[in-house]
Amino acid sequence: MPRSNRPRRPRGDRRVDDVEEPVGLDRLMSGWKRTELRRGREYAVQPVSAASAQKEYVCPGCGGAVLPGAAHVVVWRTDGVLGDAADLASRRHWHTHCWRTA
Repeated sequence: MPRSNRPRRPRGDRRVDDVEEPVGLDRLMSGWKRTELRRGREYAVQPVSAASAQKEYVCPGCGGAVLPGAAHVVVWRTDGVLGDAADLASRRHWHTHCWRTA
């Protein structure tokens, strides 16, 4: 009897064990806060998804608007001399491309 190449369950019927978890760089870029070292300073970088972007901000990299609905990153220093509260208060919203090229 020949082998059937058709799926045994209907399309869209996914089981819990069929869900794949992102690994490596995909997992890192899907909303996980990370720490980056730039020019001898340490920064916390938090990606913001397009669905979570609700307000308009000014990107310090290009001076353009980071529009609502646009995926971007929020960046703040983690090694400032004024403490964690001041570092968090000075966080800025960057276009992802602007932050990568800064």
